[in-house]
Amino acid sequence: MANPSTPFHPIIYVRGYAMTPGEIDATSADPFCGFNLGSTVYRAVPDKTGQPRKYIFESPVVRLASDFGYRDVYEDGYDILDPEWSADPDNRLGSRSIVIYRYYDEASRLLGIGRTPDIETFSAKLGELILRVRDLVCANPENGVAPDDFRCYLVAHSMGGLVCRGLLQNPASDKKNARRHVGKFFTYATPHDGIEMAGMNTPSWLSLADMNNFNRGEMARYLDLQDAYAATGSVAWLPEERFAPERVFCMVGSNRMDYEVALGASRTFAGHGSDGLVRIENATLQGLKADGTPGAPCAKAFAYRAHSGYFGIVNSEEAYQNLTRFLFGDVRVDVWVDIDAIRLPQQVQEAADAGRKINALYQFEVLAAPRGKLWFLTRRTAEEDSVACLAHADWSAAPKKNGSLYLSSVFLANRARVDPQRRSLAYSLALGVRVPDYEIDRKLWINEHYEGGYLFRNALILEMVPPAAKGEKWQVSYAWQNQGSSNADTGIDAKSIRGGKVEVRIPFDSQTTPGIRGRLRFVVTAWNADAVLTE
Repeated sequence: MANPSTPFHPIIYVRGYAMTPGEIDATSADPFCGFNLGSTVYRAVPDKTGQPRKYIFESPVVRLASDFGYRDVYEDGYDILDPEWSADPDNRLGSRSIVIYRYYDEASRLLGIGRTPDIETFSAKLGELILRVRDLVCANPENGVAPDDFRCYLVAHSMGGLVCRGLLQNPASDKKNARRHVGKFFTYATPHDGIEMAGMNTPSWLSLADMNNFNRGEMARYLDLQDAYAATGSVAWLPEERFAPERVFCMVGSNRMDYEVALGASRTFAGHGSDGLVRIENATLQGLKADGTPGAPCAKAFAYRAHSGYFGIVNSEEAYQNLTRFLFGDVRVDVWVDIDAIRLPQQVQEAADAGRKINALYQFEVLAAPRGKLWFLTRRTAEEDSVACLAHADWSAAPKKNGSLYLSSVFLANRARVDPQRRSLAYSLALGVRVPDYEIDRKLWINEHYEGGYLFRNALILEMVPPAAKGEKWQVSYAWQNQGSSNADTGIDAKSIRGGKVEVRIPFDSQTTPGIRGRLRFVVTAWNADAVLTE
């Protein structure tokens, strides 16, 4: 039987790492563990010396309440795990509930024993909380939800994502199979592949304040990934038989300069290409097939936000929009770029023809924004160290295998349409490919190099009309910005592929030497197709 609340299921928020006893006490004293924090400032550009722009984001808790009717579960000073909460027969849990997993309470000096349990205990007790929420939701006749049909969403910041993964991936931490009730999993700035400081992974012997939770060897143990880690050296894997990768979203921050923890020491040691704590390359996940080979990438998007603070990722409009569109949206678009040809500068090509070793690093920038909005759903630029990269040597060795790059996922929502009477959903996507530093026999070739140039730079408008009825086709149109049109007036066929998805390929060519030719590939899916409610 379908869940009558779909897609509006309970949201369980799992906060991030608290290091010191004071930080643990502070989070235990906060009813929402930071999910209630907002911001009034927005860093529009990577220049920290410039004044930020005013932009009020009330907080995820407030916006989920005002936009979607969600509410917290606290009653008369009690949480749903307190016996006093259940003692009141008037206390009932609705499907649109925000539940805070207060896993640090036991470790605090205020509400607990002052000793921090291990991360496996945190994961196991998250499973118990899910089952408790299930029982309360199903006990409320107004919800009309049977236990087998119950679903919830896990939303986690930083280490909270590892707590969730411990439940989803390690059967030893989920003895009652609570993961079957998890509909989707969203992470903000989670170190899925550990934390690096000064270029080194957190050592396993650093048990002070449980810092070794971010060591890959330790992570492989509590995530049940020993074989995958031994084979690949990575723990950023999600076994597909445990949890489907398409039900996971990774929100990645790229602003390290505004992360002020430890008086800025954290961002110094984390270095470029991070949010001040977590490296960008460590903040995403990929599926792992049963045979140990890589599976589908999990959805990801990038924002110029720090790990936390005034300019943090949880308290940002961009991350909130990605969260709610992933949970409740109507269309999913996975964006890929396929490279068909790369034209080298004439002198570099002559060197290549002579058998000399050629290399270059191509940086792909992408910015996506929905129609009528003042923010990006994803933002990847060279200055913010968040670009997708392709080495010329890798591409030339195997163009088909290495020439396809997954850039980001964009989720669109009918409720966010500028014109409610207009059925189409549209967004702009800017693509830039930076001129690389060419190398000949490992020596930099700068004879005709101009710093900051582009091999290709353009933006397109993509507009989509989903089928109105079964049997109808997707209607897709586009327009490149350099054609002088702001309307998507060029129709293109959407090819049906496996899984009820359609694929749209739009060619591009710089028509220059040096230059690049390829295709933007959009994999489009009707999202929340089983939705019962639309608002």
